Amino acid sequence: MEIIRLPAFNDNYIFLLVDRATGDCAVVDPGDAEVVLEYLSKEDLTLKTILITHHHADHVDGNRQLLNHFPAAAVYGSEIDLQKRRIPGQTVSLKAGDHLDLFNRTVEILFVPGHTQGHIAYYFPPLRPEDSGDLFCGDTLFANGCGRLLEGMPAQLFASLQQICDLPDNTNIWCAHEYTLKNIKFSLTVDPENEALQRRFQRVQTQRQRQEPTIPTVLALEKQTNPFLRCGDRQLQANLKTTDPLRVFTKLRGKRDLF
Repeated sequence: MEIIRLPAFNDNYIFLLVDRATGDCAVVDPGDAEVVLEYLSKEDLTLKTILITHHHADHVDGNRQLLNHFPAAAVYGSEIDLQKRRIPGQTVSLKAGDHLDLFNRTVEILFVPGHTQGHIAYYFPPLRPEDSGDLFCGDTLFANGCGRLLEGMPAQLFASLQQICDLPDNTNIWCAHEYTLKNIKFSLTVDPENEALQRRFQRVQTQRQRQEPTIPTVLALEKQTNPFLRCGDRQLQANLKTTDPLRVFTKLRGKRDLF
């Protein structure tokens, strides 16, 4: 399975999952159909599957147009979003613990609410122990950040991020926005002593000056530098004047909202 990253809008990423042997593909969160159709036409690919993490327009607005071109494509999303009819064209509902088979890969469904009530993530475990898995997490986890609390409570999103932290450290994190540089600038205001974060800031500045993407990121790096995954760190707790990890998370999210 080849993963193609397609930029969309100002800072979104749409991901194509391609089986070159068959010419079949899946797409994750196609907010913009045009960029997807252009690539499919150029590469002579057939869209079979649409995977949706949550219902926001910049993740689903391309569904109808894609289905006009590929009416047999299945549209996957959470059972909550199907009940609320929030994902255009959704045909399959998913919940925590469900599994899919896609391009000879198993896909595990994680229920990761907080940003929205029905948010899910798609985890592709590695085929071999030495390989890396791949997580498509929408707006739950970002490089050096996390999603806003638009429909959930801090405890929900905190628990969702802990689920992700339980994945192998070498997991590739395919998050849906290029927010990395601004997230790091915020992180430095709350975790300025973090040397790994300082080094990451220098690397990402150079990447963005060259207009290079910073996605995917890797879970191990997030655990070292992302304050939302470091709420048990003593220095970060001291900086935020609380030893309660959930309280640390709540304070961080509030500060980031105002940054």
